[in-house]
Amino acid sequence: MYAGMHPAHPAHPDPDFETLDLPRIGMADGSDISPIIRRPRPRVSPLGSAVILRAVLAFLTFAVLGALAIPAMAQAEGLRLRGDVTARGDILTLADLVEGVPERLAARPLFRAPTLGATGTIQTRRILDAAAALGLANLETGGRLQIAVQRAARRLGPPEIEAALKRGLETSYGLDPRSVTIRFDGDGPTLLAPVDLEGQAAALDVTYDLRSRRVAGLVSLGERQASLRVSGVVVELREVAVLTRTLNRGEPVKEGDVVAERRPRETVASDAQGSATAVIGEVAQNTLTAGTVLRMTDTAPPELVARGENVTIVYETPNVSLSMRGLSNDSGRMGAVVNVVNVASKKILQATVIGPGRVSVSPSPAAQQAAGAAPVQATASLR
Repeated sequence: MYAGMHPAHPAHPDPDFETLDLPRIGMADGSDISPIIRRPRPRVSPLGSAVILRAVLAFLTFAVLGALAIPAMAQAEGLRLRGDVTARGDILTLADLVEGVPERLAARPLFRAPTLGATGTIQTRRILDAAAALGLANLETGGRLQIAVQRAARRLGPPEIEAALKRGLETSYGLDPRSVTIRFDGDGPTLLAPVDLEGQAAALDVTYDLRSRRVAGLVSLGERQASLRVSGVVVELREVAVLTRTLNRGEPVKEGDVVAERRPRETVASDAQGSATAVIGEVAQNTLTAGTVLRMTDTAPPELVARGENVTIVYETPNVSLSMRGLSNDSGRMGAVVNVVNVASKKILQATVIGPGRVSVSPSPAAQQAAGAAPVQATASLR
């Protein structure tokens, strides 16, 4: 038997049922059987009004008792103990525990339910005694010695409680709820409330210390019908790029390979990559496993020119635009400066990588001035 469970009201017999004590009809001399004696038939005299009234009342009494007793007996034959039940309120009624009870007795309170979220037991004999006190017998128990009663409850876990505190911090202290998380003291808090108590949790009496970053408040549902005081530490978050799959060395980062997540600033490196889109198209500099928080040096733009690769050398001035074949002595990414050999003149030039297999040779200021005066001479000197 659950410790907090006891009958809400003492059981009493139903006041609608009364026992009529009818007198036993016996013989005049006190014996139950008398000898048969032939006697002259007595003269029948008219019945008085009092006798007729008593006869009518007796008939009506038997009729009412029959009308009440027959349905009660029929319903009593279908009484069955329910199995384990879930209570939604504070009180367990007869109908909560027994099937087929008369409608007029269904709402009769019998026991108090366990506390919110708890489970208790009721011995079957106690239910039988309570039913018998209400005039109900022949209750089918199915061989059960006890039943379990679980009290239904609405549970608000850490995410809902944290959301309520964040709203309070935003309103009272101007904190962006997307840039912080709350690390609660102790185990994750859980607020239990009646199942019919709807609505969003709210944080009341919120206090926040900017230096220690500690926060406390009262999380409440309804008009404080259910409430829980919580406390913890506000942790600043930082947006970082996180890999969704493993990348091998030299493999490019594609769309969908990286997602942006908010992580506690104290748990990520200072050079963590802050943008998930900035690394698209770059290549892994080493093997990176799924779930890795990318650092700036984990990826880099791909090499557009390889050492020993044939390249196109582009020479441009305001008046001249030339292209020629060359051979790269270095590898380079976009914007890198590499040494290339002009295949025609065998001259080594310094060029800037401008695309896959393409480098640009920029003339010096003096050459640019000369090229503006005599573009043909600039062309000849380049060759």
